Amino acid sequence: MAAQDGDEGITMETEASVNDDSALCVTAVEGGDNEATTAGAQADGEKLADLGSAVSNGGDTDDGKETVDLKIIWNKNKYDLKIPLDGTGANLKERIHSLTGLPPAMQKVMYKGLLPEDKTLREIKVTNGAKIMVVGSTINDVLAVNTPKEVMQQEVKAEENKKEPLCRQKQHRKVLDKGKPEDIMPSVKGVKERLPTVPLSGMYNKTGGKVRLTFKLEQDQLWIGTKERTEKIPMGSIKNVVTEPIEGHEDYHMMAFQLGPTEASQYWVYWVPAQFVDAIKDTVLGKWQYF
Repeated sequence: MAAQDGDEGITMETEASVNDDSALCVTAVEGGDNEATTAGAQADGEKLADLGSAVSNGGDTDDGKETVDLKIIWNKNKYDLKIPLDGTGANLKERIHSLTGLPPAMQKVMYKGLLPEDKTLREIKVTNGAKIMVVGSTINDVLAVNTPKEVMQQEVKAEENKKEPLCRQKQHRKVLDKGKPEDIMPSVKGVKERLPTVPLSGMYNKTGGKVRLTFKLEQDQLWIGTKERTEKIPMGSIKNVVTEPIEGHEDYHMMAFQLGPTEASQYWVYWVPAQFVDAIKDTVLGKWQYF
């Protein structure tokens, strides 16, 4: 009987403990504005806020960063894009990919010339509301165009290697022997620069006449202007760009734009400032081309 009484005492004590806990729980719920309820609501609110942020920004938030609003133009379509000003050209290509589906490697992005991937938009001085031109095609389209072009260009280069330097050939000596034009643009040897915002002028063409090159990036065209007329050439139709430093004046190049399938279609320009040669190739052919 004593043991049973003891068990009953234990049982009663346990029930009392449960009842005490129940009372505490009731008190916590009935408190109304108690701290536990408030903290739980705040935690739930923060989870919802985080979830909403991830959905609206695709997991890429620009909160707290200085941003710039851009107008992306590709294939006659326009897209509005907000991006951090300290993002690089490579970051911009990724965002353009998410908008257009055009892979970064297939993009030619232009803002006052070909946009460098390793510099920030702040360094490039991209302004709010700027128009960013994007040129590019699908992988299948590019392969269809470039496969025969690659073979053709290899044949052209092989043929060039068999010949004497271009600047010593008779057809070019007729122009080069006239000497450097007085109004030619200044050159900088050993330096690569982006295309200037003004046309390249003061150069000669194969007849010895003055010629200027204007890069209409928004139209993806190269304008070759002379005193008589201006030829408007789609950059996508230019098959190759051939360049060679001018002997004795290596800070200037002679350059040919191949407008057709053979060398006979080359349009020659003389006294091109050396610092713009790579920028011209990149702008006309694009980085995914073979040159």
